[in-house]
Amino acid sequence: MKQLGIKKLYYSISEVSKIADLEQYVLRYWESEFEQLGPAKNRAGNRIYTSRDIKLILFIKRLLREERYTIEGAKQVLKDYMSDAETGEQLELLHEGTPSAAPSTQAQPPKTPENRLRNDMVELKRFLEELLVKLT
Repeated sequence: MKQLGIKKLYYSISEVSKIADLEQYVLRYWESEFEQLGPAKNRAGNRIYTSRDIKLILFIKRLLREERYTIEGAKQVLKDYMSDAETGEQLELLHEGTPSAAPSTQAQPPKTPENRLRNDMVELKRFLEELLVKLT
């Protein structure tokens, strides 16, 4: 059967750890340091990460490890970057060719269940649109 490259809606901390090539304790620490990073938790209390969370983690990793920002410096970059935008769109993939390119995201509204649901629905819509394109 042909692989369609279907992405999951939610990832566990162990999966995100492998994707980002980071230890789980680093992810938990970053969650406490960066207010923009706040994965939801399931009924069992386990963190569930969306692709938006993963993209944010990869951006933070790039700021800290490749561009050599301090945690405070990375916080400021994220704060300045997030406050520049107006809408609640999801974080997009980084531009591969430009090392200093910031992801094209919009301001993050306060984390309420309604906003998280909206973000999940936007992500689901994009996934279904991609799937439709692959099927046609």
